[in-house]
Amino acid sequence: MDRTIREEMEANEERILSPYACLSKKSKGRLRPEPECDIRVAFQRDRDRIIHCKAFRRLKYKTQVFLAPAGDHYRTRLTHVFEVSQIARTVAVALKLNGHLTEAIALGHDLGHTPFGHAGESVLNELHPGGFRHYEQSLRVVDVLENEGRGLNLNFEVRDGISMHSKGRKEVLPQDISELPVTMEGRVVRVADIIAYVNHDLDDAVRAGIIQEEQLPSHIYEKLGHTHSQRINTMVRDLIYTTMEQGGTRLTMSQEIMSAISDLRTFLYENVYETHKVHDDFIKAMKVVRELYQYFLENGVPKDLAGPDTDTIGDHRAVCDFVAGMTDRYALDLYQNIFLPKPWAVM
Repeated sequence: MDRTIREEMEANEERILSPYACLSKKSKGRLRPEPECDIRVAFQRDRDRIIHCKAFRRLKYKTQVFLAPAGDHYRTRLTHVFEVSQIARTVAVALKLNGHLTEAIALGHDLGHTPFGHAGESVLNELHPGGFRHYEQSLRVVDVLENEGRGLNLNFEVRDGISMHSKGRKEVLPQDISELPVTMEGRVVRVADIIAYVNHDLDDAVRAGIIQEEQLPSHIYEKLGHTHSQRINTMVRDLIYTTMEQGGTRLTMSQEIMSAISDLRTFLYENVYETHKVHDDFIKAMKVVRELYQYFLENGVPKDLAGPDTDTIGDHRAVCDFVAGMTDRYALDLYQNIFLPKPWAVM
């Protein structure tokens, strides 16, 4: 009997991909078994499910750095995941890793992000018992909240990559592999995430007039390049070639480039993220999230807006899911409708 298209693709993966790649047919599988597609390999289906889900579409109106940006060219959480996906796929293909898996993780890694970015995350972490971490919420989105409570039923490797992508200000590639995704593809996304955001956040900050590009320390220019594209190219090439030089068994970068990336990240924290022009808006956004959370904790989440398991998860979890899923503009509009007086119209 002739092989299906999917089986042909799986055979091609075995023939072409690196020994360190995660093959689609060798996935540890889904939370709930289901029949295979005759056209797409497992990780293709995961990528497609992510792209078509509602949480993915909402990323269009969620903050990257600047709150509810009005300018057409500022990044949002949606454009961020596309840039991460492009960088990660470039690296994965060069290293002969699984591009479908890499893309699925990259596109799904921020599905659980709150309105107003890390400002919203900080408030939910304070108010929700047990804390709140956007990567854990991303996993809850794909496991439970999407598809009317059935979730997206993704494969283990995609779920692992999503839940292990975050690093905050910690090491990008720590020596302790227990802090990393289990697959090389997941580790590629982890690095692509920081390559994307240090570059596009710098670009947006210059566009917004928060900083001048000439403020960058000279050694960052010297090591990474003088333009947005040069810096991304330097980081991507270093990641690919240094990993290849080390035999491809472990994702790695040269100390020189990794140090420059760390310095650039520190520069952004000190001159962009924590400056009053940006931070003051975050303080206001935190007030919005805090008061919405407390309001719905006292009054309940409307039935038509509640999550699929609201009746069994408790009030805090239900409110947390509702607020975390909001876009910037939805949260602002809702806040205005609930807390601000409306002009009296006399006809």
